[in-house]
Amino acid sequence: MKLSQVFTYPNQLTLLRMLFLPFIVIKLVEGHYKSALILFVLAGLSDGLDGLLARVLKQQTMLGQYLDPIADKLLLSTVFLVLSILHKIGWKFTVLVFSRDAAILVVSAVLYAIAGLRDFRPSIFGKANTLSQIAAVFFVLLLQVKPSRWIEITRHTCLRAVFAFTIISWLHYTWIVGHRLRAIPHAHPDLPNTGGAV
Repeated sequence: MKLSQVFTYPNQLTLLRMLFLPFIVIKLVEGHYKSALILFVLAGLSDGLDGLLARVLKQQTMLGQYLDPIADKLLLSTVFLVLSILHKIGWKFTVLVFSRDAAILVVSAVLYAIAGLRDFRPSIFGKANTLSQIAAVFFVLLLQVKPSRWIEITRHTCLRAVFAFTIISWLHYTWIVGHRLRAIPHAHPDLPNTGGAV
């Protein structure tokens, strides 16, 4: 991986998105939900912008493929954790989100180590899961800024979507891993069959 990949505009924007995180956490802990909401929206806009820049400027890199989802998960998982500590999101949602992400991280590391598998681009269910988490955080924060019945209902709906898509995407990821492991002996006869180890 070339060091020059770090200095592309999309990857710089992704790294900048990570800098929003400590300030969002500080505002949440201080109870400044409006400021936290504004920073979260800016972080979300930067997420869409870095992908757009990568396509327009033709600066799609291997580093970006790994860095972008890491930035998303770091932001969302941390915000979910803080909001649960502040009793704004139920712990069952945060525990499920963390469990899924931790399991995927560990399995991906193991598969890379034993079989060289590293192409784990997000599926449509994974993208839906991320979108539902973003929407849930947005409406949880918006409810603190502007209490309203429709916002409360939307917040509840988004959290239920997070619960559903987390499980669905987790099961889908497990299916994909099993499918790729079964294909390894045929594509690479010299590699041992590691399907039973996962």
